[in-house]
Amino acid sequence: MLNTLWLAFFIIASLSGLYQWIVLHDTEIFSRIVLSLFDMAELSVNLMILLFGTLTLWLGFLRIAEAAGLVDLLGRWLSPLFRRLMPEVPAGHPALGLITLNFAANGLGLDNAATPIGLRAMKELQTLNTSPDTASNAQILFLVLNASSLTLLPITIFMYRAQQGAADPTMVFLPILLATTASTVAGLLSVAFMQRLKLHDPVVLMWLGGLVLVLGSFMALLATLSSAAIAATSSLMGNLTLFGIIMVFLLAGARKKIAVYECFVEGAKDGFDVAKNLLPYLVAMLCAIGVLRASGALDVALDGIRWAVQTLGMDGRFVDALPTALVKPFSGSAARAMLIETMQHFGPDSFPALVSATIQGSTETTFYVLAVYFGAVGIQRARHAVGCALIADLAGITAAIAVCYWFFG
Repeated sequence: MLNTLWLAFFIIASLSGLYQWIVLHDTEIFSRIVLSLFDMAELSVNLMILLFGTLTLWLGFLRIAEAAGLVDLLGRWLSPLFRRLMPEVPAGHPALGLITLNFAANGLGLDNAATPIGLRAMKELQTLNTSPDTASNAQILFLVLNASSLTLLPITIFMYRAQQGAADPTMVFLPILLATTASTVAGLLSVAFMQRLKLHDPVVLMWLGGLVLVLGSFMALLATLSSAAIAATSSLMGNLTLFGIIMVFLLAGARKKIAVYECFVEGAKDGFDVAKNLLPYLVAMLCAIGVLRASGALDVALDGIRWAVQTLGMDGRFVDALPTALVKPFSGSAARAMLIETMQHFGPDSFPALVSATIQGSTETTFYVLAVYFGAVGIQRARHAVGCALIADLAGITAAIAVCYWFFG
């Protein structure tokens, strides 16, 4: 899928360039296309410098949290919920702990740490699967919740915004929190409907009710504020939450008499190893997006969508953020490249860039997750997994656009 998508970007750019050269007599078009390749390659290296620091920083702190037992504590808190959502998984089964750890890593925005744990969880669920080539109910719920991308701390998005010169990288914290919650709730409800899950169970109601109460309180508070105050609140909450989590990790580690400095360094080494392996993928996708934009093909497609939106009497400013939404179900690296390119083209604090960042934080690479997680255990029949995951994607994208108009419109 990713190979086809990447090649298609270059083919479309070539055709668009030929059209502009032959029909529109633009003799500079291929010069701009080639220049975009060098510009995007340089941008990739600049991004990697910051990425090295960010991943080493957060994987270092996560190692302290693991050593202090905070991740296991989170697992014990969430296990009663997952036991009820996955009734065919016995209490105490290793899959429940791994699932909880996977969601904890996803919630912290540490995708690269979450994936290996998620694959182990899927393999444990496969041991309970009576039809090995067909996804079980528990496997479908696990995959859909992964695809819905409940991200409480979108660290990488803050990092990309900082690298592009955003005045306040954490400005999108609350919009992402609201949009990713909408995506996850939609995914859960769609799976619950298909699997006839008993969401009226007291434990499930307690968790869902608590979530609704917190979000409802947030929204009630925000409804009383001006747009400027909402943006300031989002910034404050983002920075306060980030620093608060760091201090909780450190103090918990100190209480357990852990050598926090040495523990941090060990975790940071893992972050360095993960980051250096991402550069080839980042270069590949950013260069493909660069030639697509330089050829004019991307602008033509967006102009068509914008015309259709405005014909319906709607505000079309969100259209420039749609490239991120359109490729996100297929490729995380392509969506990341689209986000970066949007910030480069319009500015990191422009409305399209803010919408694009919120979309990036509210949804996941559905088809990639499907291929990796189900492929790892040999599942060929996904049943209702794809449909439920796409419902979550649509809810997340729609919520991201709506919330950004509320916060920044």
